Amino acid sequence: MAVGWIYDRRFLDHQTEDVHLERPERLEVIVETLREAGLLQRMRPIAFRLATPEQLAMVHEPAYVDVVRMMCDEGFTAIGTPDTQVCPRSYDAAALAAGGVIAACDAVMAGEVRRAFCAVRPPGHHAERDLAMGFCLFNNVALGAEHLIRRHGLSRVAIVDFDVHHGNGTQHAFESRRDVFYISLHERPGSLPFPGSGEVEEEGVGPGRGFTLNVPLSFGSGEAEYLAAIRDQVLPTLDRFGPEFLLLSAGFDALGSDMIAHVALDPRSYGLITEALVAAAETHAHGRLVSVLEGGYDLCNLGRAVVAHVAALAAGAD
Repeated sequence: MAVGWIYDRRFLDHQTEDVHLERPERLEVIVETLREAGLLQRMRPIAFRLATPEQLAMVHEPAYVDVVRMMCDEGFTAIGTPDTQVCPRSYDAAALAAGGVIAACDAVMAGEVRRAFCAVRPPGHHAERDLAMGFCLFNNVALGAEHLIRRHGLSRVAIVDFDVHHGNGTQHAFESRRDVFYISLHERPGSLPFPGSGEVEEEGVGPGRGFTLNVPLSFGSGEAEYLAAIRDQVLPTLDRFGPEFLLLSAGFDALGSDMIAHVALDPRSYGLITEALVAAAETHAHGRLVSVLEGGYDLCNLGRAVVAHVAALAAGAD
């Protein structure tokens, strides 16, 4: 059974300034490097469409969804925060990204594929319920988790986020709940100026206390530190929670060559990280896993890191 593949050239229609980190070339590099590695040909494209406003409202305020559409239609160049740029086609690209993740979850639940990789943009894990920030408009992975619970009746969904930045939007979407366990490995707050959240003490609130795990990593952390954190904290947490489905917020900006942060993963490190998480999905979730692209801005090594990730997703999936 092949790894599912979510991609559409319309994601390139979300145009940002040439100097902006989150630009269309990111996906072009990923697609070409996967093709050169012979992986793209082995993946199974999944049909998908734009998420509807009603679907987006599963985790976003309906008024916020309307505002995003209106600001794109009216020619605004940024929304929420100045770094979150938009153009007239950004709403459709963002709704298509969310729809792709939802379709990937459906395909895995239907047994059409065992795992899937969603090469989507704009990214999503910083998007709050009513605020765009950090290049993100709609929270793709949070929408996938909510869809799995509402549409497929799951009661335990885990999200593991290994983007170098903490996924504040995803944490806030589920921090008071027990049906979604959010786990984030990221560079320590204070070492990075954005988003300023993700301290160890943030464990959830109210009935969701104990269902958020933040694993801040120190300046200069590399493969050994990441793998130790996964072995000692992430995997035992997944063992206790027993997820029925595993979602990944797959950020590739923890590369040592990515100047946005101060940690030092190698492209091959993402293969090792993914292998460990795939094994957890096999143990607890019948192998059901969907990976969603978040950050990653070093165009020289981004493709190599994604190839290592997808190769690990593909191992044993046929």
